[in-house]
Amino acid sequence: MATLIRFLRLLSIVVWVGGIIFFAFVLAPIAFSVLPSQHLAGTVVGGSLRVLDIIGLICGAIFWLATVVPFRSSPTAHKRRYEIQLLLSAVMLMATAYLHAGILPAMERDRVQSGGDIEVAPKDNPAKMHFELLHKRSERLEGAILFMGLGLVLLIARESPPQTQ
Repeated sequence: MATLIRFLRLLSIVVWVGGIIFFAFVLAPIAFSVLPSQHLAGTVVGGSLRVLDIIGLICGAIFWLATVVPFRSSPTAHKRRYEIQLLLSAVMLMATAYLHAGILPAMERDRVQSGGDIEVAPKDNPAKMHFELLHKRSERLEGAILFMGLGLVLLIARESPPQTQ
């Protein structure tokens, strides 16, 4: 059972963090450099981000639940490391939920209000200005989620491997 729990913890955090890395360093740059318009690239990237958020919420929930098990069964002296992991993953989950349910829908509303293509809207268009503000916020938040996730991977890597009998 301990091996299954450890596997679920590792798999869920690696899928989540790996997805963010792939999105930020592969998908988004390629979409904006290869597709014929920024509008089309933004549509692909925005749709991909919504899917990535759902993957993150699922993986984060699995990680959190799978971390509660060793937390509850570990001696008091070892609970601290799991507390930190539970806290980091909870913050990551809340930030991802905020991105998915708050920022991305607001960006889509701004895109529609600006005429459908944010790039051709005038710079002084209030919807475009709000979109740009939300875009910066989403990039910073996604970056923070990535760094917290890398921190979790580091914390897990520092754990002692399970003892075999």
